[in-house]
Amino acid sequence: MRARILIVDDNTSLARNLREVLEGARELDVEVALAPDGKQGLAAARRDGFDVAVVDVKLPDASGLELIAPLRAAAPHGEIVLVTGFATVDAAMAALRAGAFAFILKSFRPEELISTVAQAIEKISLKREREELERRYRAIVDAADVLILGLNAEGRVALFNPRLSALTGVGGDAALSMPFCETLVDETEQRRFNQSFQGVVEGDAAAEVEVGVRDAVGAIRRVRWHLSGVRSGARGGRTDLVYGIGIDVTERRALERRAADAEALNAMAPLALGLAHEIRNPLNAAVLELHLLSRGIDRLSDEAIREPMKRRVGIVEAEIGRLGRLLGEFLELARPRAPHREPVDLARVVRDVLDLEEEALASHRVEVVRDLADDCFALGDVEKLKQVVLNLVVNALDVMPDGGVLRACASGDAHEVWLSIADTGPGIDPTILAEIFDPFFTTKAAGTGLGLAIVRKIVDQHTGRVEVNTRAAEGATVRVRLPRFTPEPVSRPPTGSTPPRGAGI
Repeated sequence: MRARILIVDDNTSLARNLREVLEGARELDVEVALAPDGKQGLAAARRDGFDVAVVDVKLPDASGLELIAPLRAAAPHGEIVLVTGFATVDAAMAALRAGAFAFILKSFRPEELISTVAQAIEKISLKREREELERRYRAIVDAADVLILGLNAEGRVALFNPRLSALTGVGGDAALSMPFCETLVDETEQRRFNQSFQGVVEGDAAAEVEVGVRDAVGAIRRVRWHLSGVRSGARGGRTDLVYGIGIDVTERRALERRAADAEALNAMAPLALGLAHEIRNPLNAAVLELHLLSRGIDRLSDEAIREPMKRRVGIVEAEIGRLGRLLGEFLELARPRAPHREPVDLARVVRDVLDLEEEALASHRVEVVRDLADDCFALGDVEKLKQVVLNLVVNALDVMPDGGVLRACASGDAHEVWLSIADTGPGIDPTILAEIFDPFFTTKAAGTGLGLAIVRKIVDQHTGRVEVNTRAAEGATVRVRLPRFTPEPVSRPPTGSTPPRGAGI
């Protein structure tokens, strides 16, 4: 593409000579436009742009120095060469400070003008090439499905790609100059990240480090970073920038942990079955003895003795019941039976569990809001899905001891159906979200840590997934998503058609 040259000079004869010199130079491939004054020169620049403007300092309506700023605004990529017959060192310095590319004194040789214009065109070409490379680099950084981070030698953010912004909830502009490690890395692992970062700043080797990074809701995501430095000048110079390429390995680590848990539970399954048999026999005997003891206490005539003893019996019965439920939960986790496969109405499942727990909800002063849509069918085991809802409802009751609102929903779209239980409790600490489904992990003083583990186990058996949304002091919502079941339409022969030969009547 030919470079466009704009000559602004009121000496029309000189301007035409300059055009002939530039268009006839073998070193240049240009087209030249002329303007006799500053006003027409600015109009031409705004209309057609230019690559190089050759401007006389003294014009009838303006000074060439005064035209530098508006000409650069009209053509940001263009360069300006000032020409004058009367110049001082101060004038030349003022022109360069104002943004002129060069200052040529009349009378000049044609080769000097050609060389100056060629250098200006080369600078423009390099500038455009650099901007194109920066645009492509930025497009790659923005489109990459990995986390890309740039830190200066002090550990402050110089680059923050959109994928990293989406993970952390911090916009790219807001992240600039932010101390990354102190702001977003988990406190317990900041020292390890800083050690790897400083090692890259001070040496040549790249580093690998995996740390927790707080996401947009405050949960800790496991991110594996590859850190490498960019050095200034020759080899051995100071590291100006450290690039970090991060991969979110939270799900991978969760799968590894789940696989390890499953392996451990499978190994424990034979022991669990044996223990279940050994434990349930004395439990049953204890229940029978308590029943007989309770009947004997009822026959006591002294109420002062009878009532305290009955309370103690009730406490023992409740604890035996809790032990029995714990045993059942452990067996369900260690050796779950395969789920039945039948169409299940999720709205009905939720409704049945809420009806079953109606007394417990009322005793906790919990208001129940139902939002149950029709036609929410999944293919699964109705009893196991009731266990899922029951565990979620019990968890919601545990976090609302002084009352609150429980919202139960069932809905779906063309591909999935889902049920959700939401509470107005204190919410879940985002830093433990990755662990709440692990067996035996609990924050309750008397909790077993098996309720949510069983929920995930059952949902996995139904090829579904569990989502948790939580906000501090606003409660938590647990949503179970399952593939929608759509029965195939039964094809019927057209009315009046002849039945196939041999068909029964």
